Amino acid sequence: MLKTALYPRHRTLVLLVALVILALVARLLPGPRTIDDAFITFRYSRNLVEGQGFVYNPGERVLGTTTPLFTLLMAAVSLLTGQQDYQWYAIGVSAVADSATVVLLFLLVRRLTQNEWAGALLGGLWAISPMSVTFAVGGMETSVNILWMVSAAWCFVNGRDGWLGVFAALGLLTRVDSLIWVGLLWLFQFIERLATTTGRPLAARFPWRTWLACAVVLSPWLVFSLSYFGSPVPRSLAAKGLAYMMPPGSALQRLIQFYATPFFEFDAFGPMGAIAGLVVYTALNGIGMLFAARRLPRLLPFLFYPWLYLAVFSVANPLIFRWYLAPPMPALMLGVLAGGWALIESLHKATENGWVPRVALGALTVMWGGLSLNAWELHPDHGLDRPAPVMAWNKVELLYQDMAMQLVEEYGVTPDMEVAAGDIGTIGYFTRARILDTVGLVTPQVEHYYPISPDLIVPGQNYAIPPQLIADTRPPYLVVMEAAVRLGVERDPTFQADYLLLREIPTDFYGTGMRLYRRVHQ
Repeated sequence: MLKTALYPRHRTLVLLVALVILALVARLLPGPRTIDDAFITFRYSRNLVEGQGFVYNPGERVLGTTTPLFTLLMAAVSLLTGQQDYQWYAIGVSAVADSATVVLLFLLVRRLTQNEWAGALLGGLWAISPMSVTFAVGGMETSVNILWMVSAAWCFVNGRDGWLGVFAALGLLTRVDSLIWVGLLWLFQFIERLATTTGRPLAARFPWRTWLACAVVLSPWLVFSLSYFGSPVPRSLAAKGLAYMMPPGSALQRLIQFYATPFFEFDAFGPMGAIAGLVVYTALNGIGMLFAARRLPRLLPFLFYPWLYLAVFSVANPLIFRWYLAPPMPALMLGVLAGGWALIESLHKATENGWVPRVALGALTVMWGGLSLNAWELHPDHGLDRPAPVMAWNKVELLYQDMAMQLVEEYGVTPDMEVAAGDIGTIGYFTRARILDTVGLVTPQVEHYYPISPDLIVPGQNYAIPPQLIADTRPPYLVVMEAAVRLGVERDPTFQADYLLLREIPTDFYGTGMRLYRRVHQ
């Protein structure tokens, strides 16, 4: 086992403070680059604060947000401040969550490797990772979700059974797919408990404390959601599965691309970086798991999590939104680092040279840190002129905001009027109009229009609005990307007779532009 000098407590404190400051600065520096789905959550939060209830459209009890806990957090901050600056509230909460996460990653790696600098390396990499920062400044619940996961892993490693249950419940309240890591942790805990309590009554061998703590935290939401919505399961899960058409294997392909480039090697080296990363990092993860099995077996469910996540989403094959890529990354990066440390330790033993760990960690810091920073840009070509990750792309949301303001200021759209849209977040938040959601996240009645014929979907796209949906509902306004109407709605004679194209903003994504239509025949 590689021994390192015991650092004074003040050295540890300095490292932790530096990591927290780095995480905070990396999230506050870019400013809001809010993702459309975040605005859905913000509208739920705003309606709660304004007394409309836990609803998207007033009077319609539909659970269209996938993150009830984050919704409540945003509403709570708004009530405390007396303001409604949800984009900055989300950044602030995420910055605090990520700061806590980098500390926990430091502690886990230090526990595994007995080396503080290795812990500081992983904490620092997650602090500046575009995969982490993007969704913090994007207003998503991702940072909070990851904090619960890493906290639960830390609790399992340290035998905190009750808190493990608490964090499991918080994870499930933040995102339902937390069930993957919760299930893994509980499975390992249950197997370990059975193996170490042989001879005791069966009832005494169950981890009741964990399960009870989870039930206590989770049950109020279950009772409320069942009585209020009729189900605790977000409506958006079924809606997205019906509305989006994905080629077989598309989820697996997208996940593998990012698993191969945890430090954004593709941005620096192109396809060759991804190919090399797939081979090297998969091997390092395998070595890291073997290393953890010897040193810290309770860390194994956390290290297995990315691979179970990959399997589950590959089988389900949903549309992989960018924020789906972030949850497995801390564990994947830890596995890579653990594998690298195992090799460093072997080399140190073989050479008996005390400089080997220092030089190797320094080289990894320069390489992985440099690759991560390379995926940032000093002057983004849209949004605020402040340094931000390249992947923190929100150009479409800015265009939707422009359309929303035109609907309100030029066409007099009010909260009592209806606007149809496929991407409902930004439009719904800034217009406050009643939204007809053509995907069905908050409008369950559109479900029977799906699935649609593949002939209506533009090659390279995954969604189109069913023409009959517009013909039947006849919304006064429709805001949509051109590709979603090109082969169906635009060719429908009824639509051509009833609707006028008011504006088109040219784009080179999701078709030729963003379009605003108005119904001209009542």
